[in-house]
Amino acid sequence: MWNKFYLLVTFLLSCFFINNEMSAQELNCTVKIVHSQIQGTNTSVFETLETAIRDFMNNRTWTDLQFGNEERIDCTLTFTLKKYDPNENSFQGDLLFQCMRPVFNSIYNSTLINLRDQNISFTYKEYDALEFNETSMDNNLTAILAYYAYLFIGLDLDSFSKLGGTDVLHKVESIVNNAQTFNDPGWRAFDDSKNRHAIINDYMESSMQPFREMMYVYHRLGLDEMAENVDRGRNSISDAINLLKTAHSNKPMSSLPQIFTDYKRDEIVGIYQGHGAEKEKGAICELLSNINAAQSNEWNKIKR
Repeated sequence: MWNKFYLLVTFLLSCFFINNEMSAQELNCTVKIVHSQIQGTNTSVFETLETAIRDFMNNRTWTDLQFGNEERIDCTLTFTLKKYDPNENSFQGDLLFQCMRPVFNSIYNSTLINLRDQNISFTYKEYDALEFNETSMDNNLTAILAYYAYLFIGLDLDSFSKLGGTDVLHKVESIVNNAQTFNDPGWRAFDDSKNRHAIINDYMESSMQPFREMMYVYHRLGLDEMAENVDRGRNSISDAINLLKTAHSNKPMSSLPQIFTDYKRDEIVGIYQGHGAEKEKGAICELLSNINAAQSNEWNKIKR
């Protein structure tokens, strides 16, 4: 009898841990609050805020997708706060955000996006719970956090399958649309070519679909293949950069191609420098210089 009971308990516990592992939250988010520019304030509010944001990002289940613990998406949010009014519980500053994905058969992590959001303002009262409802948003902080959570998940999915993040990225669009009633900056069209509205609007625009396809070709068919076959992987990277050229031609005013080449610069140079045919490297160098002329000196290293 005892043996049967022991086996039953063991089975139930195994089911629990297996289920728990397969339903883990999507994000592994590192959060840092930098408040050195704010003087004369009790620092506990910043520590509490950091913990609240970390818990909000990491402990919430954002989608119905199954993520194993080892599949959680590595991302970072670094808030640099410049103003704080304890009477109004209001904060102002900027946010450096980054999202990464692992490359198959390597210890290397490749950046999916790395940018600074210059328009961060929100209210937060110490120890208040952070809550979010995408159909009735009333808090700018949780709206910003949800925006980046869904953006990171959508970009990650796009990098593993062609247009794989579409459903999740529609949630990002929905957040932007619902945030139009906010008075806080960063949500409106034409205010900034790199604000939250501009990023998701450009990314999801039909003329920019080659950019999304590029994310898949570059990462899944390119980087993930390089451990097994360097030449095949590099050829796919070249295909991806040609898709980037198409996206840039389709919408020259979009900042996304330049943003991508800014944070991918060293990675791209390393892929071609000392590898491949001279003709191929010359063509890639010229193409990248047309997209991001400010980095031309770096692109010229490809020819070496």
